[in-house]
Amino acid sequence: MARTQASDYDQRREAILDHAAELFARKGFNGASIAELAAACKTSKSLIYHYYPSKEDILYEVMASHVEALAEMVETLEKGSGSPRAQLDELIGRFIALYMGAKSRQKVLLDELEYLPDARREAIVGQQRQLVAAVSKLLADIHPALANDKKQLTAVTMLLFGMINWTKNWFHADGAISPQQLAKLATTIMLDGVGGLDVASLKTGVPNPRMRQI
Repeated sequence: MARTQASDYDQRREAILDHAAELFARKGFNGASIAELAAACKTSKSLIYHYYPSKEDILYEVMASHVEALAEMVETLEKGSGSPRAQLDELIGRFIALYMGAKSRQKVLLDELEYLPDARREAIVGQQRQLVAAVSKLLADIHPALANDKKQLTAVTMLLFGMINWTKNWFHADGAISPQQLAKLATTIMLDGVGGLDVASLKTGVPNPRMRQI
């Protein structure tokens, strides 16, 4: 007889993903087992497989849920108003805030993509490209000359993502600098250079006491 769907089915699936993200981030996809995941969830392997047919399915959902949350931020921002620069500040701030609240999922997305089957990997990469395209559009709107030089626009866009994607390794949202202030730093450095920083207004003169070098 098929197992009936529990009333808290969605919540249990999400709890599995939370534990899986932490486990994959800590041990890597290959280094983690379903038995370890079941132990972390305080359940059985068979129940894990009731919710997800395979470990690859769990990995995909960890990544897909994270990318979809980022995509929702882009969609929400696109419906709003404000100058392109203000929108870029807001979007980068939201991205960083999400990274801080989902460090494990962000790490898994960056480090474990190669372990997805080809079709699913392409699906995630396709969603990532949409995020990149949204940021590229804002950058081109801010500096129209970039719109006529696709190679430089791509390079500038990827440099910006390079600045923010790895903040999970050193940034702490409860330190001296908020995610929004960090976003302002990133966009100002990218658009105006370090010489364009107004340290007083950014309130970045006090080092983050919890920052560590990598």
